[in-house]
Amino acid sequence: MVGVIIPKANSHFFSSIIEKIEDILNAKGYNVIIAQSNESYKKECRTIDALLFTQVDGIIASMANETVKLDYYNKIKAKGIPLILFDRGENDLNVDYVGIDDYMSSHIVIEHLVEQGCKRIAHIGGFSHTRIYKNRIRGYIDALKKHNLPFEDSLIYECNLRKNDGREVMKKILDLPNRPDGVYISGDYAALGALEVMKEQNIKVPKDIALVGFSNEPFSAIATPGISSVEQHSEKIGELAANTFLRRIANPEEEVTLNKMILNPELIVRASSLRKSKGHLTK
Repeated sequence: MVGVIIPKANSHFFSSIIEKIEDILNAKGYNVIIAQSNESYKKECRTIDALLFTQVDGIIASMANETVKLDYYNKIKAKGIPLILFDRGENDLNVDYVGIDDYMSSHIVIEHLVEQGCKRIAHIGGFSHTRIYKNRIRGYIDALKKHNLPFEDSLIYECNLRKNDGREVMKKILDLPNRPDGVYISGDYAALGALEVMKEQNIKVPKDIALVGFSNEPFSAIATPGISSVEQHSEKIGELAANTFLRRIANPEEEVTLNKMILNPELIVRASSLRKSKGHLTK
């Protein structure tokens, strides 16, 4: 039996990963227990305790936004149970990790927005104590510097990246005396909320403000306008996570060290950011 912990189940990104993990592990005779933390550190800790009590063969997890202390994850390691992290993980745990190059993701997004004529770009991200969001912010800042564009604290926001968070932050951005002409958001749900607010305030997207999201949720393709978004290759992440667990089970004596499997991100360009030409930019 294998436990899988995800921050939220209403995300196509996480549900696709779970589906792939289940397909692979079920075929090998493993049942999968799925739990969601709802971005709560306390719930994540309770879930880990419950999975350890159940004596699972391994745990595959993506950390909650609230998680800063790693004591419960170290408890898994101390019991010698395989631990594989995906999307959100911490290098300090020195375990297997699967995800995309978050730093490069931001470079790809900013490069695209600059190509579309944006000169003042805001970023709505997750909380910077989480490694993936820290790397995206770092990539965003470095990409701005590369193009000699302004970097201002007033253009960087941190939130839970829910739809309502996107709405509230976008209202603040539109109240700025000097509005940005591009907005890069680290989650499609927040991007959808931001798009709603811009439409309500008669902001033309992308003419007035170009918009790029993250995760390539299915609704991003059918929104009006369609939302440009970073593809995270969720099925491949699920495949690598499941197969890494199977490898650990097959080789119990193998030393566990930091083993990062990093996938290249891809920007799917849609109408929300497309001012000049059609196509998609990959890296």
